[in-house]
Amino acid sequence: MNYVRTGMLMAGLTALFGAVGYLLGGGGGMLMALGFAAVTNLFSYWNSDRLALAAHNAHEVDERSAPELYGMVRDLAARANMPMPRVYLIDEDQPNAFATGRNPQNAAVAATTGILRTLSYEELAGVMAHELAHIKNHDTLTMTITATMAGAISSLVTFGMMFGSRDNRPNFIVQILLSVLAPMAAMVIQMAISRSREYEADKLGGEICGNPVWLADALAKIAGGVAHTPNETAEAKPATAHMFIINPLTGGGMDSLFSTHPDTGNRIAALMEQARAMGIGPNAGGFMSQASQSPWGGTGSGHQPGPWG
Repeated sequence: MNYVRTGMLMAGLTALFGAVGYLLGGGGGMLMALGFAAVTNLFSYWNSDRLALAAHNAHEVDERSAPELYGMVRDLAARANMPMPRVYLIDEDQPNAFATGRNPQNAAVAATTGILRTLSYEELAGVMAHELAHIKNHDTLTMTITATMAGAISSLVTFGMMFGSRDNRPNFIVQILLSVLAPMAAMVIQMAISRSREYEADKLGGEICGNPVWLADALAKIAGGVAHTPNETAEAKPATAHMFIINPLTGGGMDSLFSTHPDTGNRIAALMEQARAMGIGPNAGGFMSQASQSPWGGTGSGHQPGPWG
């Protein structure tokens, strides 16, 4: 149902794009709008990953520069039966992570230095599994397209108001309503798609790492960290907020129309229910043999406390 819902929402976003073009310029305006959407999506398809990573000053790491993190992602990717993504670190105190890329063959996962200091080995494995789930589900491409189209609708309205043909423009009141409601509707659709994909990535991430409780614990710690530690780069570039596992702009949120992420409590509850369905208790055993060699200490027991409990 999540896939059906996502498809319907994306169709609605495309229809909204065409409708805005029609209202601003008639049939020709609609065709121009859809053409504009095609061009912007093509650009984002090829460049979204580089732009997102550059926006947050991420630097690529490998088996020599970050052997524990790289090895964790490699083993999780093997468990998920998917290609190994590129691995990046972001020098940022706020604990968080995101995935990007147009397909599983051209994807990357990025983690902040703050998340390495905050989570236990197993909790971090849950987070990386969540990000790999986004890649495997092609959510990184879906969210890039929706974010691009939502932004393009705002640009289209502005351009149409300033340079559109006087003969084809709607009356002044309709123009004002269009300038306010069209971008708002696009944003609502984008955020609804984002929330839907987060739940699906949590579920698959729990399956990939083998224990949804690890991801649930990680979400609680990350939410606490976000509440205490602002991410100034994300604040300056809020268009990237939907990419992160927890909204970097706020310490909480609700399943509301204007939330990029589901409520963290609801996500944790869903993960704990998934764990119960899998017959997993909250104190289940370790993740991989590498845990004993990790910078997080630990011997696979998990549940090491972070600075926010």
